[in-house]
Amino acid sequence: MATPELPTNVYRLDPATGRATVAAGDVNRPNGLAFSPDESKLYIVEAGVTPRVIKVYDVVDNGSKLANGRPFITAEAGGTPDGFRLDVDGNLWCGWGMGNEKQDGVKIFDATGKPIGFIALPERCANVCFGGVKRNRLFMAASHSLYSLYVNTQGTPGG
Repeated sequence: MATPELPTNVYRLDPATGRATVAAGDVNRPNGLAFSPDESKLYIVEAGVTPRVIKVYDVVDNGSKLANGRPFITAEAGGTPDGFRLDVDGNLWCGWGMGNEKQDGVKIFDATGKPIGFIALPERCANVCFGGVKRNRLFMAASHSLYSLYVNTQGTPGG
């Protein structure tokens, strides 16, 4: 494995100067991020802790800084969160799994972190994204397969 050139932080690239700065330095091995529909919050999976945690930060100063980082979801014995996206209502759709039928699939959480749904898959789901003309088709990249499902919501633009 190659030696990292930079610490495992979340970086922000300033579009005016092209300079990269640390936006979140308190995330142990960040693994996936997504903005809330209004881009006022940034969600980040912290993969270097057990259990994994999805943290949420407030986006401040016209989008140039993150503040008030806090746990949003702690996986505990509930499996492993991975890639995720948000829908237009602020619900988090998260690839999930641990190699068993009670955990493998996509877990959906509302804007408060309360679980509101689960899409069971026959294998662990690593990443999700919304696509299609109306952004209402959920694509789920699993261990060995790609699944898709039309849902009754839309993903945020770009998600």
